Amino acid sequence: MLQLAILIFAVIFGSALCSSTETALFSVSPLKVKQLAQSNNPSALALSAIRENMSRPIATIVIMNNIFNIVGSILIGNTASQVLGASWLGVVSGVLTFLIIIFGEIVPKTIGDRYSEPISLAMALPVTGLAIAFAPLVWIIENVTLRFFKTKKRPTTNEAEIKLLANIGQQEGIIESGEAEMIQRVFRLNDVTASDLMSPRIILTYIRGDLTLEEAKKDIIASQHTRIIVVDRSIDQVIGFALKENLLTAMVEGNSHEKIANLARKVNFVPEIVRADKLMKDFIAAREHLAVVVDEYGGVAGVVTLEDVLEVITGEIVDETDRTVDLQEIARKKREKNVAVH
Repeated sequence: MLQLAILIFAVIFGSALCSSTETALFSVSPLKVKQLAQSNNPSALALSAIRENMSRPIATIVIMNNIFNIVGSILIGNTASQVLGASWLGVVSGVLTFLIIIFGEIVPKTIGDRYSEPISLAMALPVTGLAIAFAPLVWIIENVTLRFFKTKKRPTTNEAEIKLLANIGQQEGIIESGEAEMIQRVFRLNDVTASDLMSPRIILTYIRGDLTLEEAKKDIIASQHTRIIVVDRSIDQVIGFALKENLLTAMVEGNSHEKIANLARKVNFVPEIVRADKLMKDFIAAREHLAVVVDEYGGVAGVVTLEDVLEVITGEIVDETDRTVDLQEIARKKREKNVAVH
């Protein structure tokens, strides 16, 4: 009788272990697995490898589960016949089936889903070892099943999921509302272009390069920009930009007869359709804060700055020197006014 009880316990325990492990491996978050793998813990690395290729570990677990359920049931049936007699075989089979369903499937799978991370970590190395031991049998099963189920590897996450996680994190108090909003805004970087962000040419302030500091003194002082566009004869002939600070310094030092063009720096030109994420990379790589935006005909459409790009993420940035908040809005109003007049 003791032998029968031990067999029943071993079969149910083995089935439960396989069921909980299988559920845990499927339930553990792929992102969490990647995070754990960064610690270089052997169990975490093994779990990461399993998540990269689930077919072999799952096939191994299924084999083990069937060994417990099928072979175990046969052994229990033989033992029950010897101990209790053949007349009790049906009763034992019915009770065993009920116990396996409850304690070998339902309860273990619920536990595996609830405690997926610790169970996955604990079983990662044993499952890896068993997969190696059952490699020939797993290879046969894998090649047979793959003929029917050919699937592409799915990405770990996507943009919509990250946005949703940010909202959930905010609602649950894990991250601040400002942080959640910035995460949402980051994804706008590849949705907006230089044309959307630039200060249009209609409101640009610029000075001619052939003027001296003395001749352009009033315009320099009146400019609210730290970087002033320098042109040749017209706004479509940009030769660079000058730092207002450098121009004022040169005037204070008595260089009022210096040509503006001599103090101008090289400026980068970008098309209207360039995306904000590309603009940010270019600004950082070039260590510049300003670029001239040109239209499809090569004419100057406006000016875009690093601050304009950052405002996509942070919202409007206004410092103590800003006289206007939204230059794009002012430009739109001017265009509408001109259209109404004509």
